[in-house]
Amino acid sequence: MKFDVDYISFFVIQVDGEDGQGGKRSKHFITMDAEDYAVSELSDFLDGEFGKTAKRKAERHPKAEQVPTKIGRFIVEPGYELDSNPNYNLFARLRMAESIDAFMGHADELVTTYMDASAIRGGAMFVVRARYSQLFDEPFLFVFKCDFEQKIARITDERSLLNRVEMAINAKNMKSIMYPHMPEPGMMDHWELKIHQSSHARYFEDFLKFVEYEKSVPELMNEQVLGFVQQYVEQVYEDNVEAKEQEMEEMELWAHSEKRELQEKWEAAQVMEATSIMVEQKPDLDMKIKLGHMSVRALLADYGDRLHIAKLGDRYVVLLEAEALQFDQGISPVELLLPESLESLVQRLRQKVEEEGREAVLPY
Repeated sequence: MKFDVDYISFFVIQVDGEDGQGGKRSKHFITMDAEDYAVSELSDFLDGEFGKTAKRKAERHPKAEQVPTKIGRFIVEPGYELDSNPNYNLFARLRMAESIDAFMGHADELVTTYMDASAIRGGAMFVVRARYSQLFDEPFLFVFKCDFEQKIARITDERSLLNRVEMAINAKNMKSIMYPHMPEPGMMDHWELKIHQSSHARYFEDFLKFVEYEKSVPELMNEQVLGFVQQYVEQVYEDNVEAKEQEMEEMELWAHSEKRELQEKWEAAQVMEATSIMVEQKPDLDMKIKLGHMSVRALLADYGDRLHIAKLGDRYVVLLEAEALQFDQGISPVELLLPESLESLVQRLRQKVEEEGREAVLPY
């Protein structure tokens, strides 16, 4: 995937203090056109990053709340167009700049705006307008940010450019913005952009204040389950406002706890009804369960079909069923087992629970 550079502006950001909260300043080193870029050291450093950034996959609804690559959409008030969004306007000016000086001025504006983001780190920043001429007449805008450790090298002389910077930066952990978003080869969505950053960092999200991102699957699940809970509470405590408020408060605390235990509130039929609605919308929803030191990972669709939960005395039992049973890693004696019948297993578990109960009441 070959991109041809129109213009590129190279900046260095310096930050005092390791936490990124000290004094911050940026310095413009050089802006180049296509000819100067082609013979510069930057072309060797960046050429491969354009295709890599364009091909990088991003899910509209990621499976985790914090993912490195996200699709953002410009926010506009109802009835207004894209040009009412400040972030879009800045990108549009860079894409449509008619001269190298105009591009440099808009790139400087972008970097100055980025400097207001929280906890940024020092490093090199590249603002690039490039074309994928094989499929598009319109240009793309790329913003690349490479962090560097000031202990390794200091940038003090603009004449040395990359030969001083390359000691402190590399493309391995490069952050990037690509606009417009290219959902598929040949498609360009002017309402969307793609960002890539460390999953724990929010530099670009803080910088792009007028861009929103779709909710992750866990967030959507939480919202939907809480919706089911609210309906249930409204029905059960219809005439008791105080009990209704207390139950919802408890459920909110449960939903946002890091470690959630089985609540034992709903009958299996209610659970099946709620899960079927969610599975119908997204069949591949994950479900993870921990039983002591053991973990089970399945699909939500497996509940009630191939995964069953029961109680035996005060203990929980999770029953899994499938046509085949496979083992990973080292061989163990368990792999030689001739399985007993389910009836025999249940009887044995009952005897175990009864024996433990008798031992618990024996006098010392």
